[in-house]
Amino acid sequence: MKLEAHALTKRYGAHAALDGTAFETGAEARVIALLGPSGGGKSTLLRVLGCLLVPEEGSVSLDGRTLPNDEEGALAERRGNGFVFQGYNLFPHLTALQNITLPLGEVHGMSATQAEQRALELLHRLGLEGHEHKRPSQLSGGQQQRAAIARALAPKPKLLLLDEPTSALDPVMTGEVLDVIRELAEAGQSIVLATHEISFARQVADWVVFLAAGKVQESSSASDFFTKPKTELAHQYLEGLSKYR
Repeated sequence: MKLEAHALTKRYGAHAALDGTAFETGAEARVIALLGPSGGGKSTLLRVLGCLLVPEEGSVSLDGRTLPNDEEGALAERRGNGFVFQGYNLFPHLTALQNITLPLGEVHGMSATQAEQRALELLHRLGLEGHEHKRPSQLSGGQQQRAAIARALAPKPKLLLLDEPTSALDPVMTGEVLDVIRELAEAGQSIVLATHEISFARQVADWVVFLAAGKVQESSSASDFFTKPKTELAHQYLEGLSKYR
């Protein structure tokens, strides 16, 4: 996939989370990692790319097609994407199975039989066989996040967007979730991933967009970014995160 952004601006009050930022990726990019210091704009950019947020200024295109810049168009567009957030966002009163089948029926118009078949297929694929009828409170953090990934994958999204999907997990659970994401990437799923997990991004990403202070400082192939970053800021960022790893 090829992503392009031109003069993107998104404000929260007086704060510009994205400050006229622009970048483009190579057309061969399958997994794009959004990296950078906290508060740099990664989560906001991820939400704009997935049409969860509409920018005040600027535009985004995916494979040459400009994404809608109005609320109604953005709503229609986001239905074709899958989202996974750091807080899981599962419905606490529903089972893992119901968390997946409900949106398949209500949003995507799938029959109850089709929705259950698709949900069971994904839960088993992601190692949750035997946990289908458990509520989130009965699942570990890693299991909850895998259920959230299953829900995002259920409608077969063209783009999967992941916002710090392991930040709330311990190292063992983090490994479980990263293994799932790696398998999805290897299977060809298009992914945009905001993360601080540099070692994982190095393994799975083929393109990196590096943000700081609301602007994209670098956009390059992952191999170039991790071996020869162009800016001193990116060099310091990588050096700081790698120091104790």
